[in-house]
Amino acid sequence: MTTIVIGGGVVGLSLAYGLLKQGKDVIVLDGEDDDFRASRGNFGLIWIQGKGANAPHYAMWSRRSASVWEGFAKDLFAETGVDVAYQNAGGIDYFTDEDELETQVQSLTKLRGDLGGDYPFEILDHVGLKARVPEIGPKVIGGIYSLMDGHVNPLYLMRALSIAVRQAGGQVKTGARVVDVDAQDRDFTAILADGTKITGDALVLAAGLGATDLSKSLGFAAPIRPQQGQILITEKLPFFLKYPSGTLRQVNEGGVQIGASKAEVGFDDDEDIATSAILAQHAIDIFPHLENVKLVRSWAALRIMSPDGLPIYQRSPRALGASFVTCHSGITLAAAHACLMPDWLLERNNAPDVSAFSESRFHV
Repeated sequence: MTTIVIGGGVVGLSLAYGLLKQGKDVIVLDGEDDDFRASRGNFGLIWIQGKGANAPHYAMWSRRSASVWEGFAKDLFAETGVDVAYQNAGGIDYFTDEDELETQVQSLTKLRGDLGGDYPFEILDHVGLKARVPEIGPKVIGGIYSLMDGHVNPLYLMRALSIAVRQAGGQVKTGARVVDVDAQDRDFTAILADGTKITGDALVLAAGLGATDLSKSLGFAAPIRPQQGQILITEKLPFFLKYPSGTLRQVNEGGVQIGASKAEVGFDDDEDIATSAILAQHAIDIFPHLENVKLVRSWAALRIMSPDGLPIYQRSPRALGASFVTCHSGITLAAAHACLMPDWLLERNNAPDVSAFSESRFHV
């Protein structure tokens, strides 16, 4: 029989790819073009430092995913010919405020202790940072470098996954908006807006913000909300930025991507000039030469946030064979979702223990 994956973003496609590698038949139901699509608007980071500051199990899970990312990227290239522009030279967080730097150092130091010391990062003053990144400006008082971090081109990743899923025998049905699910143990029917019915013996709900409309029929609480982020991108520039940060990275085509805004505005994905101005000023504070470059694109997109910001991995209490997978770090966790999570979805003995990410943590 067939596993139905509802959601054709990075999360859904990564899971589908992994299931196909395990020999399962898979059909991915991807929604409409005007759906909220985090996979097309994200920053493209494989970011580890600072993640899980108050949740060491999340830090470990993120790092485990990062550890298999290189092999994941190589497999995709070998199978599809698409280079997802994976880079793992490490990442740097830049600081213009002493107190903010000290607060982050304390947080990372605590996390390193919680993880038994295995959490590499290096504190750099202005001189040390300028030796690594000569283009920084005088307002930068220092930074934190970690070799755990990296980045990819998220659109190339989407393309590679789409091709890989199809080449492995999976189906990707686009424009397939699921309006209801009839769920019985190991027996699922996804009903599309046009009346089409798709059947399978397993189902994975990985529809991002669209999951809330389907969660009740499958027995999931799905306590997720949108959080808006805006991104700016410059014209193509000569390469100077080897190390991405949580707010700045140079993409493989040459443009500098600027982001990291957070706004609780519901399902509003419209940009606002005030936020764009703040992002642009931040970029100039770090790299003054960017003041003279052109901005060529900007957009806003919606993250998928749980109450504590961590992923949710939940098996349905109502229908055997149904699972709910969601997170706001779909790029960082893509390798884990493709390489590790299929064993959990298939309930195998060697599956990773992700019980700490179940919905039960919200009901204690």
